[in-house]
Parts: sequence; structure tokens; C-alpha cells
Amino acid sequence: MAETAAMTASKKNSFWVKVGKLPGSNILVPLLLGCIINTVFPQVFALGSFTTAMTTNGTSPLVGAFLLAIGTTISFDSAPKAAMRGAILIVIKNVFTIVLALFVLYALGNNFFGLSAMVILAACTGANNAMYAGLMGDYGNEIERGAVAITTLVVGPPVTMVVLGAAGQAPIGWSLLGAVLPIIVGIILGNTFPTLKKKFSTMLPGLIIVIFFAMGSTMTLGQLVAAGLPGILLGLICSVLGAVINIFFDRLTGGTGVAGAAISSCAGANVATPKAMASVDEARYGGDVLNVATAQVAACAIVTAIVTPLITSWAYKRFEGNDQKIADEVKSAA
Repeated sequence: MAETAAMTASKKNSFWVKVGKLPGSNILVPLLLGCIINTVFPQVFALGSFTTAMTTNGTSPLVGAFLLAIGTTISFDSAPKAAMRGAILIVIKNVFTIVLALFVLYALGNNFFGLSAMVILAACTGANNAMYAGLMGDYGNEIERGAVAITTLVVGPPVTMVVLGAAGQAPIGWSLLGAVLPIIVGIILGNTFPTLKKKFSTMLPGLIIVIFFAMGSTMTLGQLVAAGLPGILLGLICSVLGAVINIFFDRLTGGTGVAGAAISSCAGANVATPKAMASVDEARYGGDVLNVATAQVAACAIVTAIVTPLITSWAYKRFEGNDQKIADEVKSAA
């Protein structure tokens, strides 16, 4: 009996370990859990008090806290070459994304197989910098590893808000400042008080789980399924098409191409961008538009978490090895 109970407990533990190892599990699992509960037992989130405040009505303050915490992790300590490489990577990534989004907005009537310009900007402007740092730890050189200090500067809603504001698709005013102010304050606090940076960085994993559970509590499975295929397409645009562009220009500007591949992902923080857009213009980006956009960006984050490491590994084998071979041949010839 005792052995049977131990085996059952072991199987349960094994299941949760496997779930925890799924790419993007800290986003996907709480999002789906909240969505399932809202689909099957929607009355749970209508109980009132803290339950309703934390879920159905509470995503805005949670996202604000999340952006503040993200800001504290951004450091300006970086060598000049690393800073330049990071700037090149993030500029290339964002120029491609902005051009694609504006093309969808003006040439395709703001609908590319279910994807809007806002969703494309929300998903593809920022990168999963934790993934980038990890990949560069395995495949990158010192300059590419240090570039993360700059690539982390483009997270969350600022780029999306500025581009859509300039295109007349979002108001530019105090509401824009209010949306990005938590990040700015976080940057100042994190660089001024290192102990705060450490404290806030440790709270990010738990805060992400709470936020995406709250976001899931505003969705239904029907909405998530409807957003699925466009979300997968968005992930492939970000990680495959984006990688082609990023690798080419990374190498063109003196890089190895490996960092260009590693930066071709969707930031987990960017899943909060549709909510930030809705806070600026509820009529245009709220309601069902918000729910679908959030699901699409979340799907993109999951797809890129799987595909980007594979492309980075390929780029390392394809370019880094060839570059080293050429360098060795030049050295031996000299």
C-alpha cells in the first residue's frame, strides 16, 4: 500500500515537472487555467470582493506592477561594442516589424489572416531577453552576451504606442506617458538602488503567473481557439521570417548572425501590450479585440519559445563554424 501511494505521488510529481518544462509554461498554463474556469464556471469570478478585483477587474494594476518590475531589471552597464551590437539588433528587429505592421494597416485593411497591425507590433517589437541571454550563454561571444543590456530596453508597450500614435491609431498624450511611466520609474529605481533590482527580479516569475491567470479569467476557450491559428502564424512571422531579416543584417553589420537569430522571439512582457493599448483607447482596443489580441500574442510567445532556439542552433552551426574556418585559413596563410 505504501509503495503504491509512493508510486502514485511520484507519477503526479513527474507530471507537474513535465508541465513545468513546457516552453512558456509560466504563461500558457495560468492563462489556460483562468480561461477554462471562466468558460465552465464563469460565476466563480463574479463572487465579488478580492476574487473579482484580482481577476476580472484587476489586470490593469497587475500589468502596471509587472512593467515596474521589468523596468528595475534593465541596466545601463554595458561595454560600448556590446551596446552597439544590442542597438543594431533591436533597431533591425523593430524596423522590420514596423514596416510589416504599417503595410498590414494601410495596404491590407488592418487584417492579415486575422492579425492586426497592433498585434504584430505588440508581439514582434520586443524580444524574450531571458531566452536571448540563455542562448548567447551557449552560442554567443562576449559582445553578443553583453548586448542584452540594450535589447531589454525595448519591452512592453512603448514602441507599439508610439507607432500607432504616429499613424493616428492611438492617442498620444498623458495616457501614453501613464502607460510607460512604470517602466521608466523601474529603470531609475533599479539602477539607483541595486537591492531593489534584486528584490523585484525575484518576484517576476510569480507575478507573471498571477497576471496571465487574471488575463485568462477574462477569456473563453472559444476566443482562444479562434485566435489559435493566427497566433501560430504570428509566431512563425516573428521567429522565422524575422530571423531571416535579423540574421542577414546582423552579419551585414559585422555580427556572426547568431545573435540575430536569438533576438527573433516574442517577449513575455509584450503579452501585456494589448491591455496597455486598451487602457489608452478602450473603444478601439478593448473588449473582444483585447481578448483576441492577448491570446494571439500569448500564442506567439509560445511558438517563438520553441522555434527560436532551434533557429539559433542552426545559425551557430551554419555561420559560426564557417567564420571560424575562414579565420583559421587566413591565419595559416599569413
